[in-house]
Amino acid sequence: MSHDTPRPQARFTRMDQSTREDWQILGAEFMHMAQGLPDRILAHLKLLQGDFGGFPIDRYHHCLQTATLALQDGRDEEYVVCALLHDIGDTLGSFNHPDVAAAILQPFVSEENLWMVKHHGIFQGHYFFHHVGMDRDMRDQFKAHPSYERTAEFCALYDNPAFDPKGETLPITRFEPMLRRVFAKPRKTVYQSAMDQQAA
Repeated sequence: MSHDTPRPQARFTRMDQSTREDWQILGAEFMHMAQGLPDRILAHLKLLQGDFGGFPIDRYHHCLQTATLALQDGRDEEYVVCALLHDIGDTLGSFNHPDVAAAILQPFVSEENLWMVKHHGIFQGHYFFHHVGMDRDMRDQFKAHPSYERTAEFCALYDNPAFDPKGETLPITRFEPMLRRVFAKPRKTVYQSAMDQQAA
């Protein structure tokens, strides 16, 4: 189908008047859109280029450097992709960027990695909250959580040291195949049964 050919559209004006035929159209369009998710994620990540916010390196290269450190430390692909995307929410989630990253990753990653990404902001705060009048030990409220040590380690080994203008930073091309594999098929989504039927 060429770019000039209009894609099919449902005919209803109220969702409660939609038909099975409408949803066959919508389901096919959903699958088409879902296939482009890795490209949209990569494009959004690149919005961080040139955004220094006063830091020694821009937010894009901080994400690349965090993923580089994780990869060089032998972490698996899913973990490395989480490291790559942990700050992708900075553009829209100025006050809750970990939540944005976690929402993107949620259907595709383990509960442990999801919790790590969702809470990394408070754990990273251990290294600077005291400089801005906050409690650097805010993370201690989660000490009983099974992913506490995992998240503390992520910040200590990869997020915290990834602000070095001279530090090794692999290009996005090194991580793109990993990202595409992680986002190839969701592990959990409310739409799973419908997706399975559409793919059949």
